Amino acid sequence: METLNKANIIRHDADTRGVANFGWLFSKHTFSFGRYYNPERVHFGALRVLNDDIVQGGMGFGTHPHDNMEIVSIPLTGDLEHKDSTGNTEVIKSGDVQIMSAGYGLTHSEYNHSKSDLVNFLQIWVLPKKRDIEPRYQQITFDPADRKNKLQTVVAPDDDKALWINQDAWFTLTDLDKDATIDYKLHNAENGVYAFIIDGGVTIGTESLKKRDALGISNVESLSITANQDSQVLLIEVPMIEVGF
Repeated sequence: METLNKANIIRHDADTRGVANFGWLFSKHTFSFGRYYNPERVHFGALRVLNDDIVQGGMGFGTHPHDNMEIVSIPLTGDLEHKDSTGNTEVIKSGDVQIMSAGYGLTHSEYNHSKSDLVNFLQIWVLPKKRDIEPRYQQITFDPADRKNKLQTVVAPDDDKALWINQDAWFTLTDLDKDATIDYKLHNAENGVYAFIIDGGVTIGTESLKKRDALGISNVESLSITANQDSQVLLIEVPMIEVGF
């Protein structure tokens, strides 16, 4: 597998993320979002937003619009209630993954389904391949056993077992036991992969990463991940497109 010697590597440690605290919402922003702006942290290729949101019981995001963005939600703990203008009303639980193609435009809301328990979820935005498509919604419950020391594809443009995305992008989850090693081969060598450590700690190349640290890697065909402790990792492979804002 690749040693990463010639790779382009961007490291984002957990404690360098932007912070938003509104009382009902506590969020860590990997990339510039809302009131947080860092010109060096705007995107990684087509990956535009990775927010780590904690929402108080009964609270949430009121109805608001989106367009031309692929929006993926991954609940880590708790339940998230979703409603949108295409008629979908769903509850997303831990183990579920949701995608919404905003396309030419829609509105939606997201609330903590519980009145008392916190919900923690990852909100991820990817720039679309085609603009102004018809808005769409999809949700799948994935079996955690299918990612135990192996790779589980949850979002892809070419896999009918995964959520479809309007981009040449792949989201992959893995739950690794301590000392386990797993190899990831990119679907397109011109893409980059963003490794986000949901829990635990891993080593990728010479980089040791802990919970909520991340590593963006491009100019590689594959990489190896070794768990330093029981760990969960999200890999987001995206085209390394230039973005103007």
